[in-house]
Amino acid sequence: MREYELRLDPYDQGQGQGPESELRSLLLWLKEDETLRHGARGRIGSQAPPPAGSEGGPAGDTDMGSPGFDLLQLALGSGLSAGSLVFAVLQWQASRRRAPALIVRRGPYEVRLTGDEAGDPQAVRRIVAALEGADGGGRAREGEGAHEGGRTGDEDGGQGGADDGTA
Repeated sequence: MREYELRLDPYDQGQGQGPESELRSLLLWLKEDETLRHGARGRIGSQAPPPAGSEGGPAGDTDMGSPGFDLLQLALGSGLSAGSLVFAVLQWQASRRRAPALIVRRGPYEVRLTGDEAGDPQAVRRIVAALEGADGGGRAREGEGAHEGGRTGDEDGGQGGADDGTA
């Protein structure tokens, strides 16, 4: 099983319905995708640790200050590729009125998907190579789609512009 984490890009201003709702929509989309439905498992979680002094939240805790669900954790079976996941996510983004940008993480590598990559086969190849590079065998070269623990740099279409979150 290969594990992925997906979250909404915090620098994206067009998040629509909020992280939890958007991620639930994406999870439903992935469960209905004929390529992924039998080999992918997912769950919605939180990036934030539980409140101090609690194990998953103390009894009698109120919703005030508790973290929301902002992370989609996926496990793909060995018969599925990073490409299958990337294409399904891009299709989901294309179906949205205001598609949120997503950060997809596998191991130490992160890529940012805005939906614009769907029309650029080379960008899709770089993104897939970066996510598959987390296996250790086909590590992506610097500047080809991912950085360890960082953003991809593909936001500006590879033009080398400033990374100020305004694609």
